[in-house]
Amino acid sequence: MTPGGKALAEFVAEATEILDALGRDLLALDEARGQEADPEHINGIFRAAHSLKGLSGLFGQERISQLAHAAEDLLDRLRLGRLTLDDGVLDTLVDALDTFQALLGEASRSEEGPELTQRTRAMEERMARLGSPPPAVEEDPLERLELDATVRAVFTEYEEHRLRENVRRGVALWRVRAAFDLTDFDQGLADLNARLKPLGEVISTLPSSRPGGVNGIAFDLIFGAKVGAQALKDSLQGTPAELSPLSVRQPGEASAGPAFDVPPGREEADVEALLVDTDEEAPDEDAEPPVTSTSLATVPAVPVGSPPRMRAVAPPPTVVGLQAAASAPIPAGRPKPEETSLRSLTQTVRVDIGRLDGLINMVGELLLIKANLQRLAETSRQDGTVALSKLFGQELSRETRQLERKLEALQEGLLEARMVPVGQVFDKLARLVRKIAREAGKEIDFVSSGGEVELDKLIVEELSDPLMHLIRNAIDHGAEGPEARLGAGKGRRAVVRLRAEQKGNHVVISVSDDGSGIDEVRVREVALARGLVTPSQVSEMTRRELLNLIFLPGFSTRSSVSSLSGRGVGLDVVKNNLGNLSGIIDVWSERGKGTAFHLTLPVTLAIVRALVVGVSGRTYAVPLNSVLEILSVQPRDIRTVERREVLDLRGQTLPFLRLGRLFHLPEREVNRYFVVVVGLAQQRLGIAVDELFGQQDIVTKPLGGRLSRVKGISGATDLGNRRTVLVLDVAELLEEGIAQERRRA
Repeated sequence: MTPGGKALAEFVAEATEILDALGRDLLALDEARGQEADPEHINGIFRAAHSLKGLSGLFGQERISQLAHAAEDLLDRLRLGRLTLDDGVLDTLVDALDTFQALLGEASRSEEGPELTQRTRAMEERMARLGSPPPAVEEDPLERLELDATVRAVFTEYEEHRLRENVRRGVALWRVRAAFDLTDFDQGLADLNARLKPLGEVISTLPSSRPGGVNGIAFDLIFGAKVGAQALKDSLQGTPAELSPLSVRQPGEASAGPAFDVPPGREEADVEALLVDTDEEAPDEDAEPPVTSTSLATVPAVPVGSPPRMRAVAPPPTVVGLQAAASAPIPAGRPKPEETSLRSLTQTVRVDIGRLDGLINMVGELLLIKANLQRLAETSRQDGTVALSKLFGQELSRETRQLERKLEALQEGLLEARMVPVGQVFDKLARLVRKIAREAGKEIDFVSSGGEVELDKLIVEELSDPLMHLIRNAIDHGAEGPEARLGAGKGRRAVVRLRAEQKGNHVVISVSDDGSGIDEVRVREVALARGLVTPSQVSEMTRRELLNLIFLPGFSTRSSVSSLSGRGVGLDVVKNNLGNLSGIIDVWSERGKGTAFHLTLPVTLAIVRALVVGVSGRTYAVPLNSVLEILSVQPRDIRTVERREVLDLRGQTLPFLRLGRLFHLPEREVNRYFVVVVGLAQQRLGIAVDELFGQQDIVTKPLGGRLSRVKGISGATDLGNRRTVLVLDVAELLEEGIAQERRRA
């Protein structure tokens, strides 16, 4: 990679992380739509815009830098209370995020299209003229706070605004005094902030007027609590914190004097000289180191104002409420909805340094084993034709076992380094749902859980588009409109759920809705009308097979084309993409109750566990992540239905494929068959083999030239005995089995 290309890749990776963080805070604001906005979320978006402006300016990305500057101005007005966070502002921020992502996509390709440039300029103008100032009040709430004027004078504009808002809302205000040793006061202050943040808002941090001892320093923290006095006291046990309430007068009540004790003769300049920097961009407040243990002063019981409703940033499950999407008009300047992909623009993965250290240590141990093996090899070479001793064989076996264990540990460590949480995709989908619901005219609650489950980075990226299609399908086809739901005795708002859970070496992702379900009669009519199946085939189909018709290419129950559906694409794309990932999809639906799609995926595709089988004297490898079970059947158990061979598997008909016959190999008479039941996407197939040799980890290498076009073969691998075997392509075998059924029909 050239230096310029490397710099661009670093910019795209860093900017992608910034936009992901911005999107998470924006999602949290959307969750709390209609409630008091959490200032931490607004500050998070402001910091992200500021960082993106600096980063893009450093790499010469002027369009991104200018848009980030406009967003920063808007967010600064918002966080200082000069602008009200209404639906128009929130919609603009969502559209700005989409524009940022589009700009980053062009930057990653070294492009600069005029249409996107014009869209960016329009977005900048929209943000500049947006919003209305908050309603004016006759009295400044800060005038009712018993706080010395010299202390108020040193507040920043942002701190003064946040203090004013807490007084206006009736939040209980406290002075939290804490003294620390000079050697570790920064760590102690960070610990105290970490304890206070979940309990309310740290408005300001000032040096205390009371000294902290000969070798110490004390701080006064102005804190707005959303919990009661006793809960606050209990949470601060074990910290050097002393609590005292800040009095707030009722309107018209006379002042009782300052709440802070300012030493006589102390000038305002002296107070300013003692200030610590409380700019929200400076400290890293996410760290939660151990807290030092000292005494806590007794807290007097005081009435606490009703705390505002505040919501966590990302508690599982995550719920996104979409307000009256049908009635909300699309603001002028909003870009036309486009078919976008949720795939990341970068292939980089963040790896913890501890994991890398572990991998380095394993490599060092492998080098020691290599040295021992070289010594044994040199010994055997020098001995020549002399028979090797039993001790030599034992030592060689010991080193081989040690090598096997270390290689397994190295493999596991490398696979872990490739893992990323599926929540990266879930967060993007949550932002997308709001836009889709508005386009469809639906009211949707989106609930996601299991975002901490990890998958291979490449699988997560390939999974983005299939999940987006399923979400679109759930909103457009599954969820009813508000009036229809009320008429059916349901809640006004439809619920779309996205859930991930780990099951052994696989991850199951479910997309479900509580909508109208799949209309089987309509599915049958469309399949017959479009010639996808014959009447005789439909008459023999089970309910599950009938539901699986929705995955056929070109299938759609919509008679008109909309921006969301009706083109006969979507579930066909889901099927193909999952097939490429060795995934399995099942559909469940009940009329009037809803629909659920269950996707089963391997954790990784880098190194595959394979089942080694034998057919007519040839050896093949079957990827184990596609193997559902293995049966032993007698020839008499194989039946012929409609000129196709099938097996009866627990009351269900399983298509049967003789692998030797498919590859035109000489068949041998056997007393029993081993049937490997494989599944890919929504299809199942039983493959007959002669022998089972066991399981082995393989790395599949692609075939070149003419061999690359052989049906049913995905590549080749070395089993370790210098013998190369072919790896079966389960997807093509399933397609071949289905094609045979259609040809016979």
